[in-house]
Amino acid sequence: MTLTPPSAPALQMRGVVKTFGEIRAVDGLDLDLTPGTCLGLLGPNGAGKSTTMRMLTGQAIADAGKIRVLGHDVPRESKQARARMGVVPQRENLDEDLTVRQNITVWATLLRVPRRSRDAAVDAALDMAQLSDRAGSKVLTLSGGMRRRLLIARALVHAPELVLLDEPTVGLDPQVRGDIWTLVDRQRSAGVSVLMSTHYIEEAERLCDDVAVMSHGRVIARGTPATLVAEHAGVEALEFFGPPARLAQIERTVQPQGFRTRRTGPAVSVLRAEALPLGMVDELGDGTRRAANLEDVFVLLTGEKLED
Repeated sequence: MTLTPPSAPALQMRGVVKTFGEIRAVDGLDLDLTPGTCLGLLGPNGAGKSTTMRMLTGQAIADAGKIRVLGHDVPRESKQARARMGVVPQRENLDEDLTVRQNITVWATLLRVPRRSRDAAVDAALDMAQLSDRAGSKVLTLSGGMRRRLLIARALVHAPELVLLDEPTVGLDPQVRGDIWTLVDRQRSAGVSVLMSTHYIEEAERLCDDVAVMSHGRVIARGTPATLVAEHAGVEALEFFGPPARLAQIERTVQPQGFRTRRTGPAVSVLRAEALPLGMVDELGDGTRRAANLEDVFVLLTGEKLED
């Protein structure tokens, strides 16, 4: 297999547009993925993340723009690109009538893993996903977390150079989500390029070397999680709880002085609180200091709240 030159992006999108009727799902998207890193597309449902993933695999055709994946022009060379990437879809597409091993073996055959090494590749994928003891089980008997691990194992059976993960832990409980994070982190640590769409803040913070914040089909900010927080939200937030009138009063006090605020239910947070004058802190009254975070950044930039 011919590897992509280290200097070339694992994937590159320039001016990519995709519309569905009057809906502009992706709007002039520019995106690069540095080889051997994990890039997270962070945004709510409808931001264009899944559409972007489908265009990278050739399942959707861009109306405008250029796409290159592992040096291949997409969609013209989608078949060649797909042979070198692993794809974990948001919507499960496992064959429930087959066993765990059979699902991975069928995929390994389709991806042309050599017959002489196919069994070993399937065994390695099962072991990586901690499914060796369930290899003979029908898929319909698996839990949701096991099924998601099977999807990832299936995507990795041919040792891809690039892995696309579309909302890999959506709907899973926190413990199972942690198991999936471990699988993804091992791929990144092994030098595999990873593009992951997510709307989970903690997922982006833990796994991604770089984060692209998406809104309405565009990337509106990009950087490491720490860089984005420092640039847009500062070091600390001062959080106040109370009735709407009290929260509005706090906003009226700090906003004219250039401090941005974020409402969260019965609370308001004053960002860059480390820069608040002492007299203003006293005027505001009792508040709780906390570290600024990536969700603060997202809400500031988009005006939207990510799902829990």
